[in-house]
Formats: sequence, structure tokens, C-alpha cells
Amino acid sequence: MRVISCIATEHNLWLVLLAALMCVTGCWVTIGLFDRARKTAGVQMRGWLFLTAVAAGSSIWCTHFIAMLAYQPGAPITFDPVLTMVSLVIAIAGTGAGFTLASDKRLAPEWGGCVVGLAISAMHYTGMMAYHVAGIVEWDGSYVAASLVISAAFSAVAVGHAVRRPYRRSHDLAIGLLVLAIVGLHFTAMAAVAVTPLSFITTGTNPDILVAMAVAVAIVGLIVAATGFASYLIDERGRLESFERLQHLALNDALTGLPNRVSFNDRLDHEIDRAREGEETMTAVIVIDLDRFKEINDLRGHAAGDQALKIVARRLAKLTGEGEFVARLGGDEFAAIKRFKDQKDLLGLVSRLEKSLFEPLRLDDFEIAAGASIGVAVYPRDGADRERLVSNADLAMYRAKNDVTRAVCFYESAMDETARARRALATDLRQAIERGELSLHYQVQTSVPTGATCGYEALLRWTHPVHGMIPPVEFIPIAEENGSIMAIGEWVLRTACRQAASWDNGHKIAVNLSPVQFAHADLAKLVHQILVETGLSPKRLELELTESTIVADKVRTLHVLRQIKALGVTIAIDDFGTGYSSLDTLRSFPFDKIKLDRSFMADVERSPQAKAIIRAVLTLGRSLDIPVLAEGVETHVQLTILQVEGCNEAQGYFLGRPKPIDQILLIGAAGLDVPNERSAAEEPARMRLSRQA
Repeated sequence: MRVISCIATEHNLWLVLLAALMCVTGCWVTIGLFDRARKTAGVQMRGWLFLTAVAAGSSIWCTHFIAMLAYQPGAPITFDPVLTMVSLVIAIAGTGAGFTLASDKRLAPEWGGCVVGLAISAMHYTGMMAYHVAGIVEWDGSYVAASLVISAAFSAVAVGHAVRRPYRRSHDLAIGLLVLAIVGLHFTAMAAVAVTPLSFITTGTNPDILVAMAVAVAIVGLIVAATGFASYLIDERGRLESFERLQHLALNDALTGLPNRVSFNDRLDHEIDRAREGEETMTAVIVIDLDRFKEINDLRGHAAGDQALKIVARRLAKLTGEGEFVARLGGDEFAAIKRFKDQKDLLGLVSRLEKSLFEPLRLDDFEIAAGASIGVAVYPRDGADRERLVSNADLAMYRAKNDVTRAVCFYESAMDETARARRALATDLRQAIERGELSLHYQVQTSVPTGATCGYEALLRWTHPVHGMIPPVEFIPIAEENGSIMAIGEWVLRTACRQAASWDNGHKIAVNLSPVQFAHADLAKLVHQILVETGLSPKRLELELTESTIVADKVRTLHVLRQIKALGVTIAIDDFGTGYSSLDTLRSFPFDKIKLDRSFMADVERSPQAKAIIRAVLTLGRSLDIPVLAEGVETHVQLTILQVEGCNEAQGYFLGRPKPIDQILLIGAAGLDVPNERSAAEEPARMRLSRQA
């Protein structure tokens, strides 16, 4: 009652309300700035703590000063300017120290709150020392002690709530408790004062000036608080923009701006849940893979590839409508989601996608129709969850990619059986070397002018314990996909070199290299190591690679080839004429042999164009002093054409079928030219060539 009586009878209530406004505003800004400081670290945290201290100290001091001006002791008053300014410094420094301690995770935040409360008390009583009244001042010690306890206790609880946040409204509660700490201290301390005016002293500060001072102090205090609040808003806006930017980057593809895989997964989960609720609603997943994107990258560079992806993305974004969603999953793979009730709606979207994807892409002065393979799976018919739907749509897409007659393929249950069989083969292939299921067959390479054996090409064979002989065209792509091609390629090279080293003649052994071996291995070091281990002369080893291997990473591949050639090993370019830039490839690296692709020999008897190409390649080889070997010779007429055109070497079923090593050694033991091969009629190739001559 003494405190309430002090407020009601000894204060200017209008100024008390102004002080209360100042206090509430300052505490609101202070707790907000302190909350921001705790969410930062390092220099940024120290900066926010400084703003917190300035806002807290200035608002507390302004509240105190306005409330002091509201006090009416009944005697003239004056202020000591030095102590008044010192009280402001104490308020800022003390609250700054308290909030800094409260932000230290090693200490309980209530300790920092106690320091804040003591700083409020120190500021108040220093201000009271600066308050000079013309009368006898008496203090009640119990009220002074109570004011100190109130300030420290309420401040400790306020800061504790601001840091710990035990309740949903803890932030607002912390503001209220801090207001109570400041107001409780001030008015309890003022109730401890009793002033007996001295009648002979009549000079003091004009009351009107005191009111003006109170308003001025309130305005300055509010400006300081508003400055802190403005800093908070600016940072909050910047933080919000940063969050939105990071969220956009997290959910959208950086290159095309389309939603990314994360967004696609979230949207598909949502559509599946929605389809579960509506029995008539279905959801389709459409997986899209560009067909000729690699060609764009190889011919025009990655910048052109990026430009092509942007064009495709813009087209896809424009054609989507209600219930449709398009995303880029990565690389040249896109995906779409379609919510539909009628199958015609789904077919309409697929038709629009196909039309858009097959429109030519213009990249500067270059135009290409990339095309695409599209796979479709429908919920709930083709899968009950997201993973199954996407997997089945992928299966359908790969079926479309392998079928040149169609670009769109809908999932069918039989595709699962094919995929399972492929996975089973991949598992067995990893153990094929250990189980001794792999073997090498050798196909003769013959001199066209003389009929003499020039060398052999090593060809890999896999005899599966259940499925029997599996063609290389089936298991080599699987090996390249699952990474087992590295171990298999090393086994082939080591086995071929070891077996060739046991032959008594100087025939060459040709070994094919996979593009994966160039991309993931120190190939030159491996070749050197195997030559040393097997004792095979480097000049007897010939490594074959396709043009596509070089185009994939031209600089690196040519560097590796130069290292291999420095060992004395010869290099042949395989399947010549089917790559992207055959002449440029020959110009970039001095190959030791050109192997003409078998597709030209297949058409040479009935196609003047194929015959002209063969003649041109042979002429090119002679001009560059590079021997040419023709693959796929299967008839007498084909061999005759090669003789007439001046081809250097040839291989094919007509000259000799691939044979295992034991049959080759058996022929050698019979006294024939090891490893001389026989034709399909088992007639020695040399004898046949002599008779033709």
C-alpha cells in the first residue's frame, strides 16, 4: 500500500504513464534483440548483444529519468549532470554484461538475469544520488532491500524464460517480467524515500521545464528503441530472403529453374495420398530421358548442353496445366506427374510431351532434334508407393530407349521379370572370375595380300553355370554399369598377355578396352605391370579402342594413349567410320592401325556407297601410312574386293571363327602355323588365298 500510495499521491500520473510506455516498448525491443543475438555466433553475436545493451540500458534509464521527473517531493529539485550520465553508462554496461553471460551456454541464463537486475538497481540509485531535493531525505532500508530483491529476481526469471522458452508464450512472458523488474524496482525504491522540505530554500528547476525534459527524454528513448527495432526488422527481412533463396535452391534445379528431385518426391507423395482418398483419381509418373544429349555435349561442348537443357525445361514448363507437374531429376533426365480420371487426359499430356521433346533445338548456328525416351507408370495399377512407381516408370523408359520404333512405353509387368533377370546376371557376373566361368577365344587376323596370320584378337566369353554361353553384347553393358568391368578388363588383359607369351611365334595379340577403363583406372601403369609379369614383348600387344571412347574425354584419353604408346604397345582404332569425328580423331593421335567397322563389309557386295567408303578409308590409310584391317569378312566376294582395293589385313568368319586357347595350341602341335585358323569349311586360309591368286 505504501508503494501504491507513493505512485498515486506523489507522482504526476501522466508522466508515469509515459514512463510505462517507454518501459514496455524498450523491454519488447530488448527481448527481441537478445533473441536474435542467441541465434547468431562470433562477431555477429557480439554486434547484436551490443544493440541489446544499448536498447535495454537506454530504455531503463529513460524510464527511470521520466519517472523521477514525475515524482513530486514537494520541494525544489535539481540534477547533477555528471552522475546522471554515469547512471546511463551503468545501465548500458551492466545490462550488456548480464545479457552476455545469459547467452553463454556454459552458465545458467538466470545468472545473467541477476546481473541485469543488479545493473538496473545500480543505475537507479546512482540516478538518485544525482537527484538533489531541497529538503531532508530519509531512507527506509527494508524498502531498499526489497527493491534489490525484486529487480534481481524478476530479471533472472525474465531472462530465463527468454532463453529456455518453457512455454509457448515465454517470449511475451519474458517481456512482462522484465517490465515488472524495472517498474517494481523504481517504485519500491521511491517508496523508501521520505522528503521533509526546507522552507527557506525556494529555488529549483521550473516544473514546466521538467515536463518538457520528460517528453524529450521519452522521444529520444523511443528513437533509440525504434533504431534497435529497425535493425531487427532489416535483419529479419534479410534472413527471410536468405531463407527463401535457400529454400528455392533446395527445392529447384539451379540450371533450369524447374523443381528438383526433392520437390518431385514431395509432390508425388502428395498426389499418391490424394489418389488414395479419391477412388476415381489416378496418378501417373512419366520419366523422360533425352536421347541425343550426349551428342550435343560432345559436338558443341557443355555450354551448349546447358543451353539445350534450359530450352527443354522452358518448353516443358509451358505445356503443363492443372494437375500436372514437371521436374528435372538430374543430368538429362526429367519427370512429370499427372493427376487424372480419364485415360484420355494422360494420353493428351504424353502426346504434348512427345511433340515438344522432338521439336528441333536451335543452339546458335546449330540445330538438332534431341528426341527423348518416355516411360509411364500409373498409380495404383503399376505400384503402391513412390519408389515402386518411379522404378517401374524407369523400366518403361529404358524399354522405349532400346526400341527404335517407339518413343513412349507404358509399364508392363513383364518388364519386372527382365529387370530381375538382369540384376541376377549382374550378381553372378561379379563372381564369374573367381568361379572360373570366363574364358578367352581368339580370332585370327590375316594378311590380305599374302594370307599369312598377322595376329589374333582376344574375345571374352562367359559360360554361365545355369544359362550356358551368354553373348558379350548382353553381359558387357551390365559389367560397365555395375563397375565389374574394371576387374574383368584387367583379367582379360593379363590372361591374353600370359597366353600369348607362351606361343613360339611372334604374332600380335589384340585386346579391346572399355571406355570405363579409361575413365577410372591408371591404365598405362596397369599395362606396364602386366607386360612385366607375363614377359610379353610390348610390340606384340595391340590395344583397341573405339572412337566414342576418345570423344567421351578426348584430352585425358589421348594423354593415356601417349603413355601406353611410349611403352612400345601399338594402338588400333576400332569400329572406324561409325564415330562422331573420325578424321579429327586420326589427326589428333598417330594410331598404328585402323579397324574398319564390320557394317561396311556387310553391305559392300550390294551397295556402291559402302564400297566407295571402303575405298576412301583405304586411300586415307595409305596416305597416312596407317594399315587398315577390315572386320566382318564372311564371304569370298568380300575378301576379293579387299584384295582388289588393296586392304592390308582382314578378320571374320570366312577367315576363321573364334577358338579357345586349347584348340589353338592343338593346331600348333599338329605342325601348322600357330596360331593359324581355318574357315567355316576348315580349309586353311593361306591355301584358299593362294588358290584365289
